[in-house]
Amino acid sequence: MFRAVRNVARLIKLAYTLAQYDALFPLEHLQISAFAPWTRRLFRKRDIDGRPGERLALALQHMGPTFIKLGQMLSTRPDLLGEQVASDLTSLQDRLPPFDSKTARRTIEQELSAPIGDLFRSFNDEAVAAASIAQVHFAVTTDGRKVAIKVLRPDIEAAFARDIELLYWLAGLAHRLRPDLRRLKLVEVVQTFADATLLEMDLRMEAAAARELAENFDGDPTFKTPDIDWDRTGQRVLTLERIRGIPVDQREKLIAAGHDPTKILGNAAAIFFKQVFRDGYFHADQHPGNAFVDDQGRILAIDFGIMGRLDRQTRYYLADMLMGFLRRDYGTVADVHFRAGYIPAGKSREAFVQALRAIAEPIFDRPLHEISIGKLLGLLFQVTERFEMETQPQLLLLQKTMLVTEGVGRKLNPDVNMWTLTRPLIESWMWDHRSPAARVREQVRNIAEAVERLPIRARQLDQALERFNRPPEPVRSGQISFQWPVWTAIAMLAAAVFLLAL
Repeated sequence: MFRAVRNVARLIKLAYTLAQYDALFPLEHLQISAFAPWTRRLFRKRDIDGRPGERLALALQHMGPTFIKLGQMLSTRPDLLGEQVASDLTSLQDRLPPFDSKTARRTIEQELSAPIGDLFRSFNDEAVAAASIAQVHFAVTTDGRKVAIKVLRPDIEAAFARDIELLYWLAGLAHRLRPDLRRLKLVEVVQTFADATLLEMDLRMEAAAARELAENFDGDPTFKTPDIDWDRTGQRVLTLERIRGIPVDQREKLIAAGHDPTKILGNAAAIFFKQVFRDGYFHADQHPGNAFVDDQGRILAIDFGIMGRLDRQTRYYLADMLMGFLRRDYGTVADVHFRAGYIPAGKSREAFVQALRAIAEPIFDRPLHEISIGKLLGLLFQVTERFEMETQPQLLLLQKTMLVTEGVGRKLNPDVNMWTLTRPLIESWMWDHRSPAARVREQVRNIAEAVERLPIRARQLDQALERFNRPPEPVRSGQISFQWPVWTAIAMLAAAVFLLAL
């Protein structure tokens, strides 16, 4: 009961903030919109203007760190709020005023169990960047290395936990009230968001992500990640090599420094391809502020808080689908979706093929340099929604990353399509992994893996049968069984009273 009351009170406060920015429109998706005109007149700020997505971005910015991160995640989910709103949320600025340097110093000393003077020769008290979860200070280590230190905001974990509890509660309500929204997997969306943000709040995980990415590109002369200072890194503090370079989207500065933008574009496309298809592990926040070009022409990546993973089968699905599109073989694209189980078997293959043709032909009829694979994937997800394809969060994250990468590519050279530069890599990878011989090898590998799992499955079955045959435990005298749906109903009633009062 107390949890429901707390969540209702928190919801009222957030609803008020959304009303101030005239950003209650997401509730229209839940068919709770009759009160919207009243809120506009009563609560909307006079100076608020812009598209709905822009107003929502402002509201989320005001609501705090968790909701800033939530907005960034929603920018990858046009299936939830629509393409225009998702696009507007990409401009959500993850910038907050810095917290005081005394707190930063105290956090570093507590986390690393040593005085600042024993760790660093010098420490710059002025933060060079401040975001929703952490801020960054420059320093010089006692052995003379220039480093950047990322420090978590104070009490960020507790604030995040409170907000996540509310989001789970809301997702559960939507799941029960609107069965037609279950295909969006709102509870799973919250779970994905919670898992990703929890990883961001353990800076050791970010350090490990940077190291894994570095190992994947060991010896590659086109890509580099900063070295990690593990002795000065902990859960709330990350110390890494300070990098110097030109932002990857600043074409004129790159030319002035003697770099060839088209070559850099080719390198960026190849790096992206290797991350996605070769490794199945990609930097999912690769906006221009996180990518630089150094004096040697290498692309330098920073900020590894958001990473994406694709298992082998998903990579194969993605490769088969993209090759089908590029060949305009829409029947093959449809078959890939049905074979992967993304489209229910009872749906019409012919209707799906027609829908695929409708979205792809306008894109491929454009000049080569204007073709956007990221946009194609976005349109594909809209079409598959009508065919009851369940949400694939990993592919939505990839699609968002593709759009960002393509946008950087157009700034480097608007007359070149970045995907054509990686065609030799794509063809080589496809031959190694999707040729008839490769498919046979894949089937043999799958059979071998299934055989290896048989003993584990047998033990799990035996344990399940043992639990099934175990007699139920008697109910103790005086034991009370709480019926949580009752408390849910009370919370819903309180929310309804609030909405009607508006």
